[in-house]
Amino acid sequence: MGSPGRVFDPLARLRHPASGPAADPVGAAHAADPAPQFDVFLWGTVFLDIIFAGLPEPPSPGTEVWAEGMASCPGGIANLAVAAARLGLRTSLAAAFSDDDYGDLCWRTLHEQEGIDLSRSRRFTDWHSPVTVSMSVNRDRSMVSHGHPSPVSATEMIGTPPTSRAIMIDLAGAADEGGAGWVELARRQGSLVFADLGWDPRGEWSPGVLDQLAHCHAFMPNAVEAMAYTRTDTPLAALYALADRVPLAVVTNGAEGALAIDNTTGEEAQIPALQVSPLDPTGAGDVFSAAMVMGTLAGWSLHDRLAFAALCSALAIQQFGGSLAAPGWGDVIDWWHQLESATAGCTPGPSSYQQSLRRRYAFLHDIAPGVPHTACRRATATIARRADVEGLD
Repeated sequence: MGSPGRVFDPLARLRHPASGPAADPVGAAHAADPAPQFDVFLWGTVFLDIIFAGLPEPPSPGTEVWAEGMASCPGGIANLAVAAARLGLRTSLAAAFSDDDYGDLCWRTLHEQEGIDLSRSRRFTDWHSPVTVSMSVNRDRSMVSHGHPSPVSATEMIGTPPTSRAIMIDLAGAADEGGAGWVELARRQGSLVFADLGWDPRGEWSPGVLDQLAHCHAFMPNAVEAMAYTRTDTPLAALYALADRVPLAVVTNGAEGALAIDNTTGEEAQIPALQVSPLDPTGAGDVFSAAMVMGTLAGWSLHDRLAFAALCSALAIQQFGGSLAAPGWGDVIDWWHQLESATAGCTPGPSSYQQSLRRRYAFLHDIAPGVPHTACRRATATIARRADVEGLD
């Protein structure tokens, strides 16, 4: 079990005795209001993900297809929790875990390796760990999952949620809890509610679902979902429709990038996706969302938040392994230093694209000196290939 009452500081993983204080992107918020116990609190289902990446084609009946790479790691809500923790956010997760070997692996990885607080999670006997097999083919993925509902509801497991600066929810899952559930309690305690919404397998896309946004600070669907729920024909039209409902509206649009409106600051921004060779898209959306939360809590401009989220997502899809591919601050700053080197008086000179990246990510110049060389990076098993933007090696 986790350690009730113990606040784990994920920034400790960024510290080294000889390196001095580590970068704390949410430091201003911590100084202004040290009361919240965590930066982010999450609830959901943890899956054991088994990921096959680089498949030449989907397997046909009666055939065998060999994958270029594979990984196994905690998935589901764990993708979001790991992504947030690696970006320096104090993260707490409430989830059901089995006492089988899969559950042991997921618990150890999240609590011991990633430093995620599990004091509101519970272990259950005679309950099978949910499992997902993900197959990545041609920049897309297909999944096969097996699992059973949590033995207890979120409200029963969580009780009164810990104080946190933000919570991240799925609108459909939150609706099951009703207005008096843990989400409402967290909101009353001062948590900003960041919401997402998954695919509607029934194809109904009921606009009534969006009524739940009345108590949310941010909504971050993908373009297909946003257009379906708002009955619009373009991602931009969907964004404007959502911005009438929620202070921060973000629409992700795959290879086209992301666009957003922040009504609290009056900002509107659109950022293109980075030009990378994708290897495995598993968990990339969760990495993007965690980066947006971090940037919001840090008080960054909307442009910088979108750019940072796009970078983190691009770094993630170039690695095998869902949650294990989520970048840490060390990965981000490694990328920035490589970009600086590539654009600093080299012969031949930097390309127009490299110069554009240098301008877009200039805000990292002021952050980089505070991030020590020992800063958190991806799990060792995922540091493999295609770790940087094309043309920067």
